[in-house]
Amino acid sequence: MIKVPLTVRGAELLKEELQRLKSVERPSVIEAIAEARSHGDLSENAEYDAAKERQAFVEGRIAELEGKLSNAVIIDPSELDADGRVVFGATVNLMDLETEENVTYQIVGDDEADIKVCKVSVNSPISRALIGKEAGDVAEVVAPGGIREYEVLDVKYI
Repeated sequence: MIKVPLTVRGAELLKEELQRLKSVERPSVIEAIAEARSHGDLSENAEYDAAKERQAFVEGRIAELEGKLSNAVIIDPSELDADGRVVFGATVNLMDLETEENVTYQIVGDDEADIKVCKVSVNSPISRALIGKEAGDVAEVVAPGGIREYEVLDVKYI
């Protein structure tokens, strides 16, 4: 099995979702199926079909989350001895050398990545360019619009 890197917060979020699916969603779906069954003929019962589809989704997501968590390697960046270098879980403050705009990203696992909250996948081009760099280094990122250069201003392990 392939090990999946997760930050401590990412693992917590997956565990919370798994708990909610098992304790809230699963019982709700079972209740909806029972309610739909009470309406009689299942062959033409749209409520029953919808409840069964929802059940398949919930059970599939539970299995997916359990698989991810069982294969997870939980990494706490604050406990790493990275010596100022960019590593998985690090929060990196960068300056785009073309626009002189500052941006901050945290490098996280694929399941945690969300650009809206400045979390980028460890497998993204920008993360691959940043890994191993330290403050003062320049990273060249191959982006769809061409090569972008970023200066690493600061690396934090939160």
